[in-house]
Amino acid sequence: MTKVTRLFDFPYYQLEHNPNPKALVTKYNGKWEPTSTQEYLDKSNAMSRALLRLGVKKDDKIAVISTANRTEWNIMDIGILQLGAQNIPIYPTICAEDYEYVLNHSESIYCFVSDEEVLKKVRKVQANTSIKEVYSFDHIEGCKHYSELLDLGKDDSNQLEVEACKDAVKPEDLATIIYTSGTTGKPKGVMLSHWNITSNALDSSKRIPLVEGENRILSFLPVCHIFERVLIYVYQYAGASLYYAEGIDKIGDNAKEVKPHLMSVVPRLLEKVFDKIMLKGEELSGIKKGLFFWAVSLGERWEPYGINGGWYEFQLKIANKLIFSKWREALGGELRTMVSGSAALQPRLARIFGAAKMRVMEGYGLTETSPVVTVGLYDDHMYKVGTVGKPIDNVHVKIADDGELLIKGPNVMMGYYKDSTKTAEVMSGDYFHTGDKGEIDADGFLKITGRKKEMFKTSGGKYVIPPLLENDMKQSLFIEQIMVVGEGEKMPAALIQPNFDFIRDWIALKKHDVGTSDAEIAQSDIVINRIQKEVDKYNKHFGKWEQIKRFELTKEVWSIDGGHLTPTMKMKRDIIKGIYQDLYDKIYRA
Repeated sequence: MTKVTRLFDFPYYQLEHNPNPKALVTKYNGKWEPTSTQEYLDKSNAMSRALLRLGVKKDDKIAVISTANRTEWNIMDIGILQLGAQNIPIYPTICAEDYEYVLNHSESIYCFVSDEEVLKKVRKVQANTSIKEVYSFDHIEGCKHYSELLDLGKDDSNQLEVEACKDAVKPEDLATIIYTSGTTGKPKGVMLSHWNITSNALDSSKRIPLVEGENRILSFLPVCHIFERVLIYVYQYAGASLYYAEGIDKIGDNAKEVKPHLMSVVPRLLEKVFDKIMLKGEELSGIKKGLFFWAVSLGERWEPYGINGGWYEFQLKIANKLIFSKWREALGGELRTMVSGSAALQPRLARIFGAAKMRVMEGYGLTETSPVVTVGLYDDHMYKVGTVGKPIDNVHVKIADDGELLIKGPNVMMGYYKDSTKTAEVMSGDYFHTGDKGEIDADGFLKITGRKKEMFKTSGGKYVIPPLLENDMKQSLFIEQIMVVGEGEKMPAALIQPNFDFIRDWIALKKHDVGTSDAEIAQSDIVINRIQKEVDKYNKHFGKWEQIKRFELTKEVWSIDGGHLTPTMKMKRDIIKGIYQDLYDKIYRA
């Protein structure tokens, strides 16, 4: 019987315990095409045999870059790892120069790409790297297709060599190097062993409400990020059917087709989903509109486990039948749980989606911790709104004297690749310094209170924690993104990217005489005054010294391509400040 200690053990475990005819499902040319557990392993072994014939050996590095999640990614993952080689996942959205840095720093010798757009960026820098050959998942003229390797591996005469390679891989061996999408400087290569990630998947699986062999999962967060990747191993362990969404813009359509029971999300996505729902609510009239906003208001007061009492629960049943059931239908009708990570979730959204019977289990972790440290679970009263749950088994959380979270456990990374100095800077014995500040309440729930580096002091000596303000302000439908500034200045202020789509609908609804281009919206006194009302409303939740005294609106959408955001949608604070230095100066120097 397979004992799961290395990453490639997961599909073998699935084959023994829950063989699934739809283990991995990807849409090609408009049709969902399933891959069974057996076919998944057959192709992975064929890939291992082919890579051996190409001369790949233990500790060689192979880069995989895919725009969307797809079955081929998993086949490559297992095919590479079985040989004791390392899978180097790269964010598809980074620039060609960053591709060059990661490919060279990792010393990757082969590269697999999903599509023509990624291929173009790789080709631009390939001559400056050690890449021997590039293979693509899509059929692209002038590029070798990855099926050529599956054909090369059809001859199983060297399968015994593959088995010997598998046997030689130890749990403590390096499995992958994940380059963090750092908000400043060059990305760091986080070295994670097989056991780092495997132990994290096994310990996390106890917190995910899956029924063995009876689950459909919709996956769309980048599998190159450790958050989605570890969940994919968890889903394989449970024998679930894993459907890969066509892209973030097709989630609604794909959810209706797949009818998922569970999916992982980031707060930004939930915010966008909620904004769209609210826009539809604004378009209603009469009794329907009244009922819609009554249900939303009810949802904003939701507490788990029936804490609000019988009368509230009775009203909630009515709201679910009349209003929230339609929300669930828009996401397939069977979605029970969403696992949220990467950034802080607005408690308001946790309450509203919880009231709508689509509970959001918020978790906390970092690439360096493989990643899960804590996560909520509705069962056993292990869920509390506004927290990121409790530590998973075998992971220990300690709060340092200055409030920083320190983590110890089998999930803590091996170190930063080729950078012992940076590794030493974040380790104290077995404890990893997260750079995050937090507190553990009397019931053992962890609450993140901000980043050590993001906290700043005004010229008056008062401390301000930007994420707390930003997360509160983003509850406004008028505010898409907000960055609080003011280090060393006399007062806190903010750079705000308006929610242009919502504001355009609001302008039409209110019949305001305002232009509807992004630039016109950002410069409109009517819009500025309306957003001022929102800022004033949320400022009341904070002390006078930390309230936002002034703000400026940006006329661009903050994006990954524009350099404002990392691939995991975190703000690049220094970059954003640099882009809008003129607005910053207008606030403080005018």
